[in-house]
Amino acid sequence: MDTAKTGCGMEWYREAYRRMALIRAFETKAAECFTRSELAGNIHLYMGQEASGVGTCLALRETDYITSTHRGHGHCLAKGASPDRAMAELFGKETGYCRGRGGSMHIVDVKLGILGANGIVGAGIPLAAGSALASKVRGDGAVTVAFFGDGASNQGTFHETLNMAAAWKLPVVFLLENNHYGVSTEIHRITNTEYLAPRAAAYGIPGVTVDGTDVEAVYHAAAEAVERARSGGGPTLVETLVYRYQGHYCGDPAAYRPKEYLTEGKAKDPIDRARARLLELGAAAEEVDALDREAAERIEHAYEFAKSSPDPDPAAVIDDVYSSDNERSVLR
Repeated sequence: MDTAKTGCGMEWYREAYRRMALIRAFETKAAECFTRSELAGNIHLYMGQEASGVGTCLALRETDYITSTHRGHGHCLAKGASPDRAMAELFGKETGYCRGRGGSMHIVDVKLGILGANGIVGAGIPLAAGSALASKVRGDGAVTVAFFGDGASNQGTFHETLNMAAAWKLPVVFLLENNHYGVSTEIHRITNTEYLAPRAAAYGIPGVTVDGTDVEAVYHAAAEAVERARSGGGPTLVETLVYRYQGHYCGDPAAYRPKEYLTEGKAKDPIDRARARLLELGAAAEEVDALDREAAERIEHAYEFAKSSPDPDPAAVIDDVYSSDNERSVLR
């Protein structure tokens, strides 16, 4: 993938569109399954934010790492996660990424550099710094990206980690996805700045705000931050302005948001924008339609795979669990 700011070409946009379409199809199917009560627990969907995750992950090498959030399906798929295994995890099946033990908020594949989604707000930020510190000590040349939301930027872990990462010049990129709502709280009710990236100045590192519905704009901002981190320049805070199409969780009516929020978001839909750009670059409409069909077919296969996969064996409930009780430790 070229990083020149002169513009990304047809092949780049084709791959970006393929990944975004796959994420949208996955999340749409997950929402359908949840509505039909096929999934246990709750899910938090990434629809509307696809350009942020895909644009960022296209700037990474296979050997780089990411940490994710409770809204993490999109990040993981953008980094190369298997839709089959991810869907199986949502269904709590043995073939899932965590053998059905983790569910929606705990998809992880260390071999792909996916260090885990996380149900604790802001928890992936210090984990990413730990990964980056390990890379610096080992000298492996890897960069770690921490995905998190605007709500997490008010956690102490955000400020503590940015301070340490800046002081130690760790190879990490802090990717703040600002959809303007932490659960139901609009970000400007609890912060006093128009954007959040300027907070980086307090730690002497670059802070960049970019249109998160434009996959190419995200890519260029992320690529510059990744290159700075990889070359020893230290971290960057990249803020992508995105729209969360659903409420905080699947089924949340989001009555706390003004109607204009979703109207504006749908008008800037990241997949529609990428499709339009592909057509401008000379792709045939039939070719783009084929990418949509490919995504739909892969997700339908993932659904059937998940449905037909075995449930975990109840006898294995304490496998991989550590317990210290009555002077006895169990690690199976």
